[in-house]
Amino acid sequence: MATARPHRSHPAPADPAHDHRLCVADALTVADRVCGERGIRFTDLRRRVFELVWASHKPVGAYAILETLRTEGLGSAPPTVYRALDFLLEHELVHRIESLNAFVGCAHPGEHHRGFFLICTQCGNAEELDDERLNTAIAKAADAHGFAARHTTLEVAGTCASCRPS
Repeated sequence: MATARPHRSHPAPADPAHDHRLCVADALTVADRVCGERGIRFTDLRRRVFELVWASHKPVGAYAILETLRTEGLGSAPPTVYRALDFLLEHELVHRIESLNAFVGCAHPGEHHRGFFLICTQCGNAEELDDERLNTAIAKAADAHGFAARHTTLEVAGTCASCRPS
């Protein structure tokens, strides 16, 4: 399996110093590298869907992506968008936020890892966590029940630091 660069935390989206264009540029660079290392095609449509998922830190639904593609004259049908999203999910470039039926860019592209997300119910931003303590606690709890976990996604809804009153 190809390994992506070590995880680097992006500044919080509400941080005044945050330039989201850097998040997108970094994500595209890593996605290009992951696809190249794996010998898979990062087609123009897949790239554009990836860019739309990364357009903000807010999870985006497939139909919102489809609508943007249509306004850009790309006129993609829902199955085409879902195939592009399936490709991005399969190659660990994006995550699906089940509770929102939406997608968000992956902070650890191309790396097999657990998905832990903090989702702000006020601003809608989703932040991916990388916490070995959570990994260990979930693995121990599953093991105590004789359960072999293959995939873990943890979604925590609440209020982010930017939206909480001081």
